[in-house]
Amino acid sequence: MRQPSATARRVAVATVSLVVAAGAAACGPKDNDAKGSGGDSTPHKGGTLTVLNSDPQSDFDPARLYTSGGGNVPSLVFRTLTTRNRANGAAGTKVVPDLATDTGRPSKNATVWTYTLKAGLKYEDGTAITSADIKYGIERSFAPELSGGAPYLRDWLVGAADYQGPYKDKKGLSAIETPDSRTIVFHLNKPEGEFPYLATQTQFTPVPKAKDTGTKYEEHPVSSGPYKVVENDNDGEHLVLERNKYWSTSVDDQRKAYPDKIDVKSGLDSAVINQRLSASQGTDAAAVTTDTNLGPAELAKVTGDKALAARVGTGHFGYTNYIAFNPTVKPFDNPKVRQAISYAVDRSSVVNAAGGSALAEPATTFLPNQKAFGYTPYDLFPAGATGNAAKAKELLKEAGYPKGLTVTLTHDNAQNFRTSPEIATAIQDALKKAGITVKLQGLEDNGYSDTVHSVKTEPGFFLSGWGADWPSGGPFLAPIFDGRQIVKDGANFNNGLLNDASVNAEIDAINKLTDLNAAAERWGALDKKIGAQALTVPLFHPVYKRLVGKDIRNVVISDWTGVLDISQVAVK
Repeated sequence: MRQPSATARRVAVATVSLVVAAGAAACGPKDNDAKGSGGDSTPHKGGTLTVLNSDPQSDFDPARLYTSGGGNVPSLVFRTLTTRNRANGAAGTKVVPDLATDTGRPSKNATVWTYTLKAGLKYEDGTAITSADIKYGIERSFAPELSGGAPYLRDWLVGAADYQGPYKDKKGLSAIETPDSRTIVFHLNKPEGEFPYLATQTQFTPVPKAKDTGTKYEEHPVSSGPYKVVENDNDGEHLVLERNKYWSTSVDDQRKAYPDKIDVKSGLDSAVINQRLSASQGTDAAAVTTDTNLGPAELAKVTGDKALAARVGTGHFGYTNYIAFNPTVKPFDNPKVRQAISYAVDRSSVVNAAGGSALAEPATTFLPNQKAFGYTPYDLFPAGATGNAAKAKELLKEAGYPKGLTVTLTHDNAQNFRTSPEIATAIQDALKKAGITVKLQGLEDNGYSDTVHSVKTEPGFFLSGWGADWPSGGPFLAPIFDGRQIVKDGANFNNGLLNDASVNAEIDAINKLTDLNAAAERWGALDKKIGAQALTVPLFHPVYKRLVGKDIRNVVISDWTGVLDISQVAVK
């Protein structure tokens, strides 16, 4: 996902690689091309692509990045065993080979995965990329001083739980074998049919041991992709990439690499970014953003201008915003109270508070409404578009609250249109109609995250959201509902503290499946089963709108990331 803390990565939306929304399909501007004012709209090689971002591309080391599908800017430099399919919409949710010849060959009930590297792979200095380099790249991601990446490898690899990386333990991980320079074998603790998805994370990037400079590696990581780092100022605030002459489309059919140069400028105010993209003056005409969306007010202005509207890309990413309950806190220990709130919610007002139907889609399922996740339509507590106050009052009476009740809703003070005061107020107004008085408790951004993700301080009723590490039901449902993932002394995301043996067992059973379509169906059925317990109230899936400069060509937005794929963009 993105780079700051692990907690922030999983719960924030508008940042780097996984940052957009959930929905049916994604598309770029009309005809999949942002056209300039006349001239040839066919993408050509050459030119400089400018990237205008708010967040710096910090910790630019494959060990430290938390990405999905290889990330966006990172995937220009770091290739991985597998990657996301660089295609529009649902086609982009597929995992495809990258450095490897296929997406992996499972054996022993998906506990052993074998990969063969393509022939002719080279680094930016012309030396060969080997399987030993990938093994070493993974091992260094376990070093405490290089933490920040996805946590799965520590849990999945045999004997990896206490490994401290190659700087302290030079023996390495026996769970990763490299029988020859092009073969790498992974031994897992338990069946993991979705290992090919994990192999898209940047921890699977090859790192030549002789060139490893530890914590300074981020200043000039050795490129295995189409571009190399020539400048990295202020920890990713200004990043300049130029072509890697040893990269070739003959061994990489995913990245187009049209521009000669990529100039990433960060630390900018979001309003400034959108103003510059809108004006498209000078170098900004060939500019994009990988982390800044159009807000409701900005979108209203853009929509009224046909030329600007033609330069807006729409993205959908697997993300759900929802109300979370802590059933250990009264009165939320009573399922009928949780059900009553589920019926009382007015999703139309919530969608309006999130920016309107152009920026949010109503949700009644926890899983995003995309096939890749296993989306199975259900509405177990039908509130209609504006809430069912009568049914809510009926349930409250059955729960022992015939005169209604008073509760406190905790929200974030940040103006993010997801967990912010606008959303909380919409819920407050709707529940009032059902006899539920809602007091609002706003917390500052960091304090909010720390409070709601601690078992010790988690409130009974709060706003939350979740985005997937890859497009599947597994990384969506397991962290929130697998009782074995409850963390008592750290960041906990199982807000309902659910520890249901049948749910845990079904998660294990689905994880054994290497047929990802069959797995998706099972995830959808499990979503509905869990939904019946009313531990959350799904509210909406965000939709993201982003401007591109007037000279940008070949806009591709997949449902894996929901954002413009920088590896496909042309500026001429």
